[in-house]
Amino acid sequence: MNKERKGVKKKGRKTSLKWHLMDLHLHTPASGDYQETGVSYLQILQQCDERNIEIVAFTDHNTVAGYRQMKENITQLEMLEQLGRQTDEERQNLSEYRRLLTKVFVLPGFEFTATLGFHILGIFPPSKSIRELEYLLLSLNIPADQLDLGSLTIGASTDVLTAYKIINEAGGLVIAAHANSTHGVAMRGLHFSGQTKIAYTQDSNLHALEVTDLEKKGRHSTAAFFNGAKPEYPRRMHCIQGSDAHRLRVDPKNPKNLGIGDRTTEVYLPEVSFDALKELFLSNDFSRTRPYRASFYQGIDFVQQAREEGPSIIQDFHEGMTVRGGCLYTIIAEVCAFANTNGGTLFIGLNANVKEPVAGIAHPAASVRQLEKEISNRITPRLNCQVDTKTTKGKKILRVLVPRGDDPPYAVDDNKIYVRSETETGLAVRDEIFQLVRRGLKDTDLSIAEKKPVEMEDEGEGGISPPRTGVEIVTVEERHGNKYFTMRDLRNGNVVKNVTKSSARRLWHYAILQYSSLPEDLSTASITWRGDIGILQVQRRGKSARYDLAQKTSQGIRIYFGVTEDGIHGNWKSIVGGDND
Repeated sequence: MNKERKGVKKKGRKTSLKWHLMDLHLHTPASGDYQETGVSYLQILQQCDERNIEIVAFTDHNTVAGYRQMKENITQLEMLEQLGRQTDEERQNLSEYRRLLTKVFVLPGFEFTATLGFHILGIFPPSKSIRELEYLLLSLNIPADQLDLGSLTIGASTDVLTAYKIINEAGGLVIAAHANSTHGVAMRGLHFSGQTKIAYTQDSNLHALEVTDLEKKGRHSTAAFFNGAKPEYPRRMHCIQGSDAHRLRVDPKNPKNLGIGDRTTEVYLPEVSFDALKELFLSNDFSRTRPYRASFYQGIDFVQQAREEGPSIIQDFHEGMTVRGGCLYTIIAEVCAFANTNGGTLFIGLNANVKEPVAGIAHPAASVRQLEKEISNRITPRLNCQVDTKTTKGKKILRVLVPRGDDPPYAVDDNKIYVRSETETGLAVRDEIFQLVRRGLKDTDLSIAEKKPVEMEDEGEGGISPPRTGVEIVTVEERHGNKYFTMRDLRNGNVVKNVTKSSARRLWHYAILQYSSLPEDLSTASITWRGDIGILQVQRRGKSARYDLAQKTSQGIRIYFGVTEDGIHGNWKSIVGGDND
C-alpha cells in the first residue's frame, strides 16, 4: 500500500501538468514535542484529506518512527484480514486507510537536527525501506538508543553541509527547514560569517528552502532574497512553505501553532510521484511552485508578476523575435549572456512596461521550434534551455529558462561571447573571458558553496566592505592622448582593464562620465558623509534606485558607481534609509 503513485497516462502522450497541494513538513505523535495526545495516524490522513492535500511527508524529529508505526498499523490490519480475524472496527479502519492512501501520497522523511541546532528536512520515495532510513540516521550520528525518541536535542550530530551531502547521495530531497526562522540556516541575526551563510543556502546538495513568508511580496521576502539577483547568492533557490504541524488543527490559544494544511504549497506536476517532485526541485523553472491560499492564489499570473519586477540580471523581456531588425539575434545573445552569468528567464511577446498591452506571439508552437533550433545551432558549447508557452492577459507568449552554464564561456556563432551586467547584455571583454574560463575550470572541481568570486573583498576597513553591485574605477592610465580605465565589477570582484569611454558598456560609460566630472581632490566633492561612508548621488526610476557611494579608507576615498539595492548591505543600509542586518 502507498506505492509510488503515478498519474494516468494516455497512450502515446504524457499526462498534462496539474496543480497539486502539498505539505512536506508534518509531525506525528512520534515527535517528542507533539502537542496533542491520542491522535492516530488515520486521523492525520483524514485531516490531510479534509484539507485537500495530495502530497505529504512525515518528518518527525530525528526519527522515522511515525512513518514506521503507520506502516505497521496497516500491515497488522492486512494480516488480520488475511486470517479472517478482523473486528468490524478493524475492517473499517483498513478500508479507510486504503481510501485515504489513494488520495494522499505519503512520503517518509525526518527533520534532522544538525550541529549548532540547524534543522534539515530529508524526504524520500516510499520505496526507501525503513531499515535504510534508520541506517541513514545512524550515519548522521543519531544515537542508536534515540532512534525512536523523536527528540529535537540529540547531542553532537553532523554538520550542515555533510548532512546535505549524505541525504542527497542517499536519494533524498534536501530542504532547509523554516530557513528564515528559528533553527533555520538563513535566519536573520545569525552571528556567522557571510561565507557560512552562503554555503548553507547555496550548496549544490540542497534542493529547496522552506520559508515562513512565501506569501509576502516585495524585495524583503526570503524568496526575493534568494532569486539569484544577489551577488553573493547567485544560485536561485526553490522556496516552498510547510505547516510544520505538531497537531491536527491550529491551536485556538496560540495561532502560531499551526495545524495540518495551515501553510501549504501548490506544485505543478505531470504526476503525483516522488520523481516528479524531485525533477521540479532540480529544474530552473520557478513558476511551478506557489503558496496556496484558496481565495487569492488560484488566478495568479506569474508572468505579470515578473513584468512588475522588471528587467534584472536574471530576467528580461522582448516584444518580438523577428529576424528583421535583429530581434532574434538579440534574444540569442541574451540566452548566451544568462548562461555565462547567473542563468535567467526571457519572456518573449511583451515588453517590460506593465502599462502597455501584451503583444503576444502569433504562432507560438512554430516559434518555440524556431527558437529551440536557433539556440541549438548557434550557441556553443551545447546549452540545455527550456522553451515553452505561457498565457498572460489573454495572450500567448514564449518563456525561455536558461541555466547557469557549467561549461563557460558560451559563445554565439563560435566567437561572440556575451555577459549580463545588471539589466544590460554586452560582449565580454578580454578580462571577462579570462574569468569565464577560470570559472569553467573551477566548476569541474568545486561545488557552488566552495566557489568564491575572483578578487571579491570579504571585509573592508572598519569592518565595512564595499557594496556588492555597481562598479569602481580602480586606475586611469593615459596613452597617446587616450584614457584607459581599469574597472572593478563589485558584483563578482572581477577586474577589467583597458576600458575606454568609447568601448565601455552602459554602466561603465556612466561611471567614467561621473568620475570625470569629480574634482581631482575627492575630499572637496559634494558627498553626504556618515562616518567613513557617504552618498555622492542618488538616481530614482519608479520604485528602484541607483546610488553613487563613497568610502574613506587609509588609501584615500573610494567611489562606487551605479550601486543597486541588491548591493546594499550592512552599514550601507543606514545611509540609504534601510535597516542593518
